[in-house]
Amino acid sequence: MNPTRVLLTGATGFVGSAVLRRLLTARPEEGGVQVRALARTASGRPELPGLDWESADLTAPESLRGVGRDADVLIHLASLVSGDEETCAAVNVRGTGALMEEARRAGVRRIVHLSTAAVYGPGPHSGLGVDEIAPAPTSPASRTRLEGEAAALAAGATVLRPGLVLGRGDRWVVPALAELRERVPAQWDGGRALSSMVDVDDLARLIVTLACTPGSSPGGVHHASHPVPVRNGDLMARLTGLGVLDPVTEDWTWQECLDRFHGTPGRMTERQFALVARDHWYRSEEIWRMTGCPEGPGPLARLDDAAAWYRDRRSER
Repeated sequence: MNPTRVLLTGATGFVGSAVLRRLLTARPEEGGVQVRALARTASGRPELPGLDWESADLTAPESLRGVGRDADVLIHLASLVSGDEETCAAVNVRGTGALMEEARRAGVRRIVHLSTAAVYGPGPHSGLGVDEIAPAPTSPASRTRLEGEAAALAAGATVLRPGLVLGRGDRWVVPALAELRERVPAQWDGGRALSSMVDVDDLARLIVTLACTPGSSPGGVHHASHPVPVRNGDLMARLTGLGVLDPVTEDWTWQECLDRFHGTPGRMTERQFALVARDHWYRSEEIWRMTGCPEGPGPLARLDDAAAWYRDRRSER
């Protein structure tokens, strides 16, 4: 039985490293998986059985010529999540477009492309399906990632839009919550906000299922968070109980929270504060049902495994 040959981008990143671990233990029809990972530099490349590396740069389309050779599946996870418009466009738009063109030219039969629910913009959003709101991205990263989706869809990809991704390796979500808790030291508006979240290993399991399960793969755009949204108060309480956040005793209205936020300098913007403290959840059950991939117990239940990682990052601040 020949192995499934996977071309992977973003293999050294937060989501990509979790996907790589799962790919290297996957056994589609017992033929196994052979991974060829693209990377711009030699830094951070693990040498593992079943894994080959190839140098390529999404900002240099000529370096992508031939990378799709012999690949059965393309998993495109690499993106820029911050930066100015031109820098983000170089990777998220032109780089993605060149990669998808190479996949078409090579006859890659299946493509999984990772996007983000941030393409929907400020919100609040409560329980929306994919086609129930027009995207309205507000940052260069989310605008260009939405534009990159178009090239992926044109190539026949399955496009995934997860919400907030938690777990070992997370350098944005929980670190942002920690800063915001320091700036606004109270429960935020009763902790009632609901957010779409997913544990990184559960997201990786979904991606590998889509990439490697025999049979047809669903195209189009799909939300890719855990089907049950997470209440902010429950998340903050769990992180407090695990020693990741300090406890608070007060509960402030949203306006009181905003007043304190604006009076206390920090890195996080009001938009980013609202993203974690106001409703931002999107119906996500469909993709788990379509793939037959169990969604798992949810990101709160997975936090035990990541607590030490988060505590270590806190001590480094």
